[in-house]
Amino acid sequence: MSAPRALITGASAGLGAEFARQLAARGKDLILVARRLQPLQELAEELISEHRIAVEIVQADLSETTATVRLFESVKYLDLEVDYLINNAGSFGPDLLQDRDWPAQQKYIELMMTSVAGMCHHFIPAMQERGFGRVLNVASVAGHVSLAGDTSYGPAKAYLVALSKGLAATTRSADVHVLALCPGFTHTDFHVSDELARMKRQSPSFIWYDADVVVREGLEALEKGKAVYISGRLYRFLVPLLRTRLGAWVMGRMGVKRDY
Repeated sequence: MSAPRALITGASAGLGAEFARQLAARGKDLILVARRLQPLQELAEELISEHRIAVEIVQADLSETTATVRLFESVKYLDLEVDYLINNAGSFGPDLLQDRDWPAQQKYIELMMTSVAGMCHHFIPAMQERGFGRVLNVASVAGHVSLAGDTSYGPAKAYLVALSKGLAATTRSADVHVLALCPGFTHTDFHVSDELARMKRQSPSFIWYDADVVVREGLEALEKGKAVYISGRLYRFLVPLLRTRLGAWVMGRMGVKRDY
């Protein structure tokens, strides 16, 4: 009997790479997906050597309209079953009103929302048929609050929260768990731009969580059958406050500009 297999998008760095490490440590075979091939190859070599698991690599840009179809066909061609689906690929995006490049906006929407819906559309039915599946969509605390200037990232993550809740309610009877994991600020190489690096320097250290903690908590919540999980006790306390009129002031005190 083969080991359970996890497919992870955005696996070349950040939370995606951490998901790969923790799932490999739990004995899961892996399918690693990302745009950049070399980091995937390096990570695969590391995990094969350390955990003696099977790892497949698929290079894909999920901002392309047909990417999820081609990815699904690649997995079928390899004759592999996916038991764990980790939809992690994403980025910060263009401002909906100020950035006049609409094709860039469309690619961002494809990456952040449409591709996740596509992955769920392609892979969840087989999980339902087999009577087991685990799907984790990496959302964000930003999906629970509205901030001036955040017209792309937060709204996209809000969609993932709503999508995950609907899917979780629909698939629970088939032992298919679907979770929206909502981290706050997390130490990863996701924060490499000048603007985000500045924000990180100006914000207090206690609002930043380590990636291994976020991933471990997320996988535990997934197994427990939760539909939404806000990672970190601090953020579970803050989210209700951030939804009030004090939200922008609180974010400002945390080093996050209102127009971020």
